[in-house]
Amino acid sequence: MTTSGSTGETMARAAERLRSAGMRVTVPRMAVLMAVSDSEGHLDADSLRGLAQRITGRLSLQATYNVLRALTDAGLVRTTQIAGHPARYETERHDNHHHFVCRACGSIRDVECAVGAAPCMEPRLPADYDTQEAAVTFWGLCPGCRAAAPLPG
Repeated sequence: MTTSGSTGETMARAAERLRSAGMRVTVPRMAVLMAVSDSEGHLDADSLRGLAQRITGRLSLQATYNVLRALTDAGLVRTTQIAGHPARYETERHDNHHHFVCRACGSIRDVECAVGAAPCMEPRLPADYDTQEAAVTFWGLCPGCRAAAPLPG
């Protein structure tokens, strides 16, 4: 494991974020947190494992899932479950956003809240329900797939 240059600075930031969340600092936790933070978001556990292994060397998929669960429970990582896709992970920014999924290539993009403040929608439920979050997924074609799609006709 190397800690020189920008990687060392990134590891120091990851360690501080873990401490701030009340978590014990371990190499696997730092590596997975760095992988999530350095990615564009929306990666699955196996992809994050590959990125984290650049720091840890060997890291099992089960250990990656365990770390992701701990980071999610601590509020550092957000897990998104999209039908037909493995769970995806991104840095928890405590914002209220939704997702667009391309039906052709499977790419996922953040979409700002559709309507106002969290939870973005007002479900019709009895008053004793406490709605805290809404998860909206928009489906369609990204610009690249749309351009490549044959014209209907």
